[in-house]
Amino acid sequence: MKLVCGNSNRALAEAITKYLEIPLSSCLVRRFADQEIFVEIQENVRGEDTFVLQSTSYPANDHLMELLIMIDALRRSSAKRITAVLPYFGYARQDRKPGPRTPISAKLVANIITHAGADRVLTLDLHAGQIQGFFDIPTDNLYAAPVMMRDIKERYAPGTVMVVSPDVGGVVRARALAKRIDAQLAIVDKRRERAGESEVMNVIGNVEGRSCILVDDIIDSGGTLCNAAEALLARGAKDVSAYCTHGVLSGGAVTRISASNLKELVITDSIQPTEAVRAAANIRVLSIAPLIGEAIARTAQEKSVSSLFD
Repeated sequence: MKLVCGNSNRALAEAITKYLEIPLSSCLVRRFADQEIFVEIQENVRGEDTFVLQSTSYPANDHLMELLIMIDALRRSSAKRITAVLPYFGYARQDRKPGPRTPISAKLVANIITHAGADRVLTLDLHAGQIQGFFDIPTDNLYAAPVMMRDIKERYAPGTVMVVSPDVGGVVRARALAKRIDAQLAIVDKRRERAGESEVMNVIGNVEGRSCILVDDIIDSGGTLCNAAEALLARGAKDVSAYCTHGVLSGGAVTRISASNLKELVITDSIQPTEAVRAAANIRVLSIAPLIGEAIARTAQEKSVSSLFD
């Protein structure tokens, strides 16, 4: 087995190799003067089961191109099998046509990764489960819920927690976590007036006196979670925390979260945390290296990956 990585999240790749007790394979990824990407796999991979770890996070297009070129380099080096490991799958929010004459970019990216030469895909908490069907190759969608569940059980007393979905679309995700930790479920109903802004309309469920945990897959601007926290506290919640898998945190999101009434925001390292994230007092990062490392090991050994979540 060989694991190579690009420039998007080297820290996570090193943590995964430490879990697997294998060295990170030597791979040169650099740019020419005009910013063209050049890749050189610096060790023999002929006949090897290879895994390419790369989150297509900011800058998304650069990291996507790095991934495609690494896959092509491995294919032309006669790797036996190439698995694209995408802790964060960029463009996942463009999974349908929101209006006329608009693209379905998630499907386009899936096609590109497949045609580049990937034999299978391993990813984490896709924004929409149906994106698995966009790939014409085997695709395993992992879930960060077990990692979050363990953290919640360590920090909250049983019976004091209420899991909250920040919008109607996230109810399935929130219900699954609530079931795992034996907690009740509430829903924040919001109306989005324009892209990037959200207005909280109502809270469905009695949150008075409870420690509320907002659950989502992606936090980008942070507006939705901050507004939801305000609404929950206004209805008597004891305190409000948030657990999100992918901390995109673009623009002034970190400042917004730091100044909000959120007790804590917990994200994973599917996207490499910035200095601002690491310095924020109320943002904490959970490692998903053991989860992805175990999934990689099971894939290499032809064992079940879905049994990780039974």
